[in-house]
Amino acid sequence: MTTVSDTQSLKMLLRKCVHCGLCLPTCPTYDVLGDERDSPRGRLFQMKALMDGVVPADDPSLNRHLSRCLDCRACETACPSGVRYGQILEETRAALPPSTAATAGRTIVLGGVFGHPGRLAAAGMALRAYQRTGAGRVFRRIGGFSLLPPRFGALEAMLPPFQGPVARKPLPVLTAARGTRRAKVGLLTGCVMGQFFAGTNAATTRVLAANGCEVVTPRGQGCCGALHAHAGAREQARARARALIDCFDSSLDAIITNAAGCGSMLKEYGHLLRDDPAYAERAQAFASRVKDIGEFLAELPLRPPDGRVDARVTYQDACHLRHAQRVWRQPRAVLAAIPGLDLVELEGSADCCGSAGIYNVTQFDISMRLLDQKMDRIAATGARIVAVGNPGCAIQIKYGARSRGLRIEVAHPVDLLDRAYRGERSGTH
Repeated sequence: MTTVSDTQSLKMLLRKCVHCGLCLPTCPTYDVLGDERDSPRGRLFQMKALMDGVVPADDPSLNRHLSRCLDCRACETACPSGVRYGQILEETRAALPPSTAATAGRTIVLGGVFGHPGRLAAAGMALRAYQRTGAGRVFRRIGGFSLLPPRFGALEAMLPPFQGPVARKPLPVLTAARGTRRAKVGLLTGCVMGQFFAGTNAATTRVLAANGCEVVTPRGQGCCGALHAHAGAREQARARARALIDCFDSSLDAIITNAAGCGSMLKEYGHLLRDDPAYAERAQAFASRVKDIGEFLAELPLRPPDGRVDARVTYQDACHLRHAQRVWRQPRAVLAAIPGLDLVELEGSADCCGSAGIYNVTQFDISMRLLDQKMDRIAATGARIVAVGNPGCAIQIKYGARSRGLRIEVAHPVDLLDRAYRGERSGTH
């Protein structure tokens, strides 16, 4: 649902575009499809036509071209006029009438699963059981996936292995700083991070403690609302934002995220709740304290580890870290501080891998074409580890590596830093 304030804000944002076209070469869908309607400039024209009443909200062409956007925000980095394309897209999507299928998906997935920590944990336990029992292998062996559309088998293969028994070993509410305390921070555990990448959450806690941070991990954290906002479910996103703000004490020096998409969402809470009299000021203060783990460690600054990670590593920029948060130097600086690590730059590191939240589900074919480009470039680096700061990117690139038979590990930068602090040796050149 789009409010009057949203509509007014949207019209003001649209006026900033001068139609110069500098965004076109940065757009993944324009690169793949070659259709200006699938470029930022083309989509802005279509969204303006919608706001002006020239195109109806249920126009199939409008919906098709807007749904193909990855919301990677590479166009924002390229734009000389400072057009906030991501905000325009999300608020426009909120004004569109969703299809019956989209409504069902939003209700079941976003409202029914991501909106409730207990249900999300139950879904995680079910997927964990599915993986451990080998049900997927059996179903594949008997040809079960051949009875389904081709993408179902590929999507099942994307499921990453869980990093430990999440539900039975939650992180401590309070983790003491090692040595002199330098800061007291809160840790966002996240939805996908909490279920699929609990090991990275634990590594984040250990790294923060090793750098003199007291870490508070509040119980009962829910979804940050990023997927809801991207889908145009603004009210659901606002509800998630209010609940999360309530979870974290205002005395914390920083709120740490290790997922680029979540971090981007949290930093935009001030805008999301700008018209909420009870939360507008709190949301702005909350957003000002949000830091990506790499960003925060670089600013502390980082205490150099004594251990080594002897490996050739390349770094993939997560779109919402580089383009939405404008954080790209800091993760590289953190990786470069690890003894033994040979950091090689990835050509097109700032280009989207095709994951983009649930884009690899809703736009599978385009997503796979983007992944093919990314895997070609990763293979060319000769790296044995790809470092990436977002769970969706990690899942996508792991799938790409498995599909090609590449022996490449995908890890969060904080995982590699944690290994160095703990004295674990990893990888080869």
